[in-house]
Amino acid sequence: MATHSVAAAHATIAARAGAAGAPAPAERLGFRRLGSPAGGLRSARRAPPAAASRRHRVVRAAAVETLQGKAATGELLEKSVNTIRFLAIDAVEKANSGHPGLPMGCAPMGHVLYDEVMRYNPKNPYWFNRDRFVLSAGHGCMLQYALLHLAGYDSVKEEDLKQFRQWGSRTPGHPENFETPGVEVTTGPLGQGIANAVGLALAEKHLAARFNKPDSEIVDHYTYVILGDGCQMEGIANEACSLAGHWGLGKLIAFYDDNHISIDGDTEIAFTEDVSTRFEALGWHTIWVKNGNTGYDDIRAAIKEAKAVTDKPTLIKVTTTIGFGSPNKANSYSVHGSALGAKEVEATRQNLGWPYDTFFVPEDVKSHWSRHTPEGAALEADWNAKFAEYEKKYADDAATLKSIITGELPTGWVDALPKYTPESPGDATRNLSQQCLNALANVVPGLIGGSADLASSNMTLLKMFGDFQKDTAEERNVRFGVREHGMGAICNGIALHSPGWPDPSAHRAPGELPCDAEHTDAPPC
Repeated sequence: MATHSVAAAHATIAARAGAAGAPAPAERLGFRRLGSPAGGLRSARRAPPAAASRRHRVVRAAAVETLQGKAATGELLEKSVNTIRFLAIDAVEKANSGHPGLPMGCAPMGHVLYDEVMRYNPKNPYWFNRDRFVLSAGHGCMLQYALLHLAGYDSVKEEDLKQFRQWGSRTPGHPENFETPGVEVTTGPLGQGIANAVGLALAEKHLAARFNKPDSEIVDHYTYVILGDGCQMEGIANEACSLAGHWGLGKLIAFYDDNHISIDGDTEIAFTEDVSTRFEALGWHTIWVKNGNTGYDDIRAAIKEAKAVTDKPTLIKVTTTIGFGSPNKANSYSVHGSALGAKEVEATRQNLGWPYDTFFVPEDVKSHWSRHTPEGAALEADWNAKFAEYEKKYADDAATLKSIITGELPTGWVDALPKYTPESPGDATRNLSQQCLNALANVVPGLIGGSADLASSNMTLLKMFGDFQKDTAEERNVRFGVREHGMGAICNGIALHSPGWPDPSAHRAPGELPCDAEHTDAPPC
């Protein structure tokens, strides 16, 4: 295999995106390109017909300001990103098990998100108005663990990194929300994370529509996702993303790690569709960052653009090199799911100029990231003060929102249920179920749910409410369509957001699918 240097990685990106300086073809349908001048497409069979294509303006990254104004730059930025890479490399190497390739390739995305963009409090991972992050490609979890460690979360100390994938550790081989505070949802089965994220974003949109006021946006946060080629191939992802576009979840921003590598080889052996065209058809805004390895300003520009689009979710395709920096294994399946090996680790250290010991965080990197503890506390304190003012003006709404956030059931909720006795007239259980659901919906403000195109059959309709739709997000009947698998995972996201009481329903045979999706988090089945 050819030696892989940083320069070679750039050459790979150029080959995929098109030769620099070549005449620019029609842009791919629905794609905005960020970064170097537009060039040819990676493969002819991925290109849409020219007649169906249209051109888009190229954003100049040099004109983009950092989102928070305190971004690392220059040498510190590279050192910070490489810290993420080598924490992942070292943890996988020590465990002799894991997936180093994704963290090495996605480190720039993760850095920009956690260091510059996301609002969170490391000392209170459960602050309600935090931004949510979901690593749908959960096998690359050392990316998230490294970021949580740098950001100051108590759940991921250095010793936890050293216990990666060990029995009883807080750093299991896939992220688990019940093991590691800071992890929003349990991911692993590909595609499930993005579907959970749709549920998180649905919950945000619903609560914002119900409780925000013209003078107080008390519910105001984003859901960010990193998903890979494998997630894109899964049916559950397409089901959920179809609904996200239909609902116009404008605060859902997904990064697609476009590295073209699967376990069996290049993804083109089984996956040649134009993902961006599909997502545009699903109702998403789409952006392409052509150089995800070092294009930090391009990533920042993409996020800024995504936030400006408020009526659609955004897919940011980021072309990366899996295992970036590994001279002999980058851009190959061999870096996907196994340790690099001592010889290749040393070669990677030489290639990226990393002279430090294992699990070492340089002092300037540590100092830079340390600001997130006081800044996060300040963000939460500001929100608490804002909520206190909200509570004075809108006491009833504040009390209702609190009960949804905590999951606390109202006193006497059992008394609201219909009473049945052996002498009661016989009726179908689905009719009795609807009577109970409607009785509960009157007293449990967090009850929201629906059916997979079977509401009139399995009787899930909440009669006192309308349909949750793009422009009526305050309503509580969710029309999932014939998407049982996606429905289950979306309801998990709803439950893990607040926690609300999601109520998914389907007939028994397809109804097994939502239970499959739910078993890894907090099943409402």
